[in-house]
Amino acid sequence: MELLLQTIINGVLAAGIYALVASGLALAVGVVGIINFAHGEFLMVGAFASYVLFIALGLDPVVSLAFGALALYLVGAATFHGLIRPVLAAPELNQMLLTFGIAVILQNVALLVFGGDTRVIYPPYQGTPIAIGPLSFGVVPLVAFALSAALLALLYLFLYRTRLGFAVRAVAQNKIAPGLLSIETSRIYLLAFGLSAALAGVAGVMLSVMLYASPHVGFLFTLKAFAIIVMAGLGNITGVLWSALILALAEAFVATYVPGGGGWVEAVFFLVIFIALVWRSWRAA
Repeated sequence: MELLLQTIINGVLAAGIYALVASGLALAVGVVGIINFAHGEFLMVGAFASYVLFIALGLDPVVSLAFGALALYLVGAATFHGLIRPVLAAPELNQMLLTFGIAVILQNVALLVFGGDTRVIYPPYQGTPIAIGPLSFGVVPLVAFALSAALLALLYLFLYRTRLGFAVRAVAQNKIAPGLLSIETSRIYLLAFGLSAALAGVAGVMLSVMLYASPHVGFLFTLKAFAIIVMAGLGNITGVLWSALILALAEAFVATYVPGGGGWVEAVFFLVIFIALVWRSWRAA
């Protein structure tokens, strides 16, 4: 029983950061209508930004969250304005190839600057455990989960309780009608893509402490985010939370209960995508 509860706790804590990454991707897909293969690389940039700030200035990663969010929002806004906007009317294949090219460029720039080795941040609280009876978990995963939950709550409040949020949702539902209400679609696209990158950047700062910073760390989380939004329904931001929880719990149970499960964990999202697509095809039939 203790092992089961510990496994559930581990899965729930991981679900927070999964939902944060996937919510950003869902914004790009649902509002802008573009599948951004460079989303994980924005996360990677956030992780390295946190690492540089910690090494060069001794800045705690919790403080780096604000810098990471602002920096990645600006990076995302600049990327949309300079690269994404000109291809919005192009075929989807052109858009996907463009974002894939951006991902490759960012990966190779990181390799040139930092090399292929992983970089880890060790703040004073790194590895500090919290025990509740027989159950235990680290301070860092718990804080990352709490921050992810707070940011997601703010995102939902923005989308469902503010006029600008209503405009974002209106553009997500219909690309033409908002223009009749004097809503500038291009500005909403810019805002949504910038927020998408900012969420990825914040997740990257958290991962620089929880996991590591590496030029290739973004690719793995791009795949997991795609699995989550496919399960939730492309662009369905509200369904991301439950989908992230299902994926994280599935990984935790595989790692704990399947013999040699540690080697199978990273393949769980492929099974999730397969089941989600088969289920949706069955419902549509």
